[in-house]
Amino acid sequence: MGSVDQQPVTDRLEREKSLWAMGFQRIAGVDEAGVGPLAGPVVAAAVVFRQGEYLPEANDSKKLTAARREKLAVRIKEEALAWSVAMVHPEEIDRLNIYHASLEAMRRAVVGLSEPPDRVLVDARTIPGIETPQDGIIKGDASCHIIGAASILAKTARDELMVNMDRKYPGYGFAGHKGYPTEAHRDAIRKQGPCPIHRKSFNLLPERRLFE
Repeated sequence: MGSVDQQPVTDRLEREKSLWAMGFQRIAGVDEAGVGPLAGPVVAAAVVFRQGEYLPEANDSKKLTAARREKLAVRIKEEALAWSVAMVHPEEIDRLNIYHASLEAMRRAVVGLSEPPDRVLVDARTIPGIETPQDGIIKGDASCHIIGAASILAKTARDELMVNMDRKYPGYGFAGHKGYPTEAHRDAIRKQGPCPIHRKSFNLLPERRLFE
């Protein structure tokens, strides 16, 4: 764990540093994983570090290897003041649509924090249903430390769940592609049909649109 007094602050800490200077003490970063897949939930995470503390290695989860993400997720959970992971499952995604489902997952993650934040930083969106002041930051997972930390927790939580779903629903390759629309995944749907965790409102097989 680093602190502002112990080592230089990276560019990704500038937003938090500014808010600390304004008197905000519990800044939550929020991000989601799983908007694009054909199967599984959309997962959101919220993370709060103590004022002036940070994890230098926390960054956009997409820029990290799976092994690195897993190690950092453990450290984030150990060193954060509070963290929360929330999910919206396929049946809710089909009812709400994926955009609103991802917002709902983020809302649940914020509400689930054991330490209520006094400011929320979100990757490129505004979360409805929370009263805490919030800022949507474009490409926030790469440019803002605390959102990057949240992206790591969301991604690792979702990946772990999809590995478990691979055991429950064999033959689809969930452990490998994590539900994303790879050709191998679509081939499995063609052969086996969709399983209970597929998002029925998504275009599982593009060629079917030709006959609708």
